[in-house]
Amino acid sequence: MSAAKKPTNTTPPPVARNRRARFDYEILETLEAGLVLQGSEVKSLREGGVSLEEAYVRVLAGEAWLLDCTIPEWRQAVLFGHATQRSRKLLLHRREIAKLREHVRLKGLTVVPLSIYFKGPRAKCEIALVRGKKKHDKREASKEKVAKKEMREYR
Repeated sequence: MSAAKKPTNTTPPPVARNRRARFDYEILETLEAGLVLQGSEVKSLREGGVSLEEAYVRVLAGEAWLLDCTIPEWRQAVLFGHATQRSRKLLLHRREIAKLREHVRLKGLTVVPLSIYFKGPRAKCEIALVRGKKKHDKREASKEKVAKKEMREYR
């Protein structure tokens, strides 16, 4: 008798996650973008320790850039390391970049990274088009979270 196969998880486990983004912003749309990295940055990403808390995405001259993302130096790359907080290019299609630019310019939305993960050998960044939450929205979200937690514990 053969064992039933489990369904495979479509999203790989993230190397880093921006937990604060889901609390501070209302997520309208998400996109997957490739990351242009140096060799020591890839090694450092695989070790973990990357910070997305203050990171954001900006469209400049028709290209999307990930700014203020901190990837620590890889210990073994002392001589040929990388800058920990340099701007990193995001790989998106032209129409996706144009769409992001228009939403940011006309509707006043923001683009933030949600997570960084590996899909095969390639580093990917999940970015989101977001709108900032008001204080009362954040309170509602935290009340819902507490209620769901109590429901789980009650079962």
